[in-house]
Amino acid sequence: MMSAVRRHVWYSGMVQGVGFRFTTRRLAGRHDVTGFVKNLPDGRVEVVAEGPAEAVRGFLSDVREAMESYVHEVEADEEPATGEFDGFGVAF
Repeated sequence: MMSAVRRHVWYSGMVQGVGFRFTTRRLAGRHDVTGFVKNLPDGRVEVVAEGPAEAVRGFLSDVREAMESYVHEVEADEEPATGEFDGFGVAF
């Protein structure tokens, strides 16, 4: 079994009020990932995704492709996977 990876990503730009969270949650359903998407008070969107490396990579690639016209900057960190999530959803 492949070990899980965790990516913590922050998107900046016109990323709130454009369906970013809905789109990200929908795209997560196409990949073997868990985690969350959340609007931040500073106007950014935060995404945490865990799963097999290939699944997380594909998911984040799909998010980038779907939302690229709204995103001006992406900051991403690799973190140890925790296995804390049961699925992928919108956090508040």
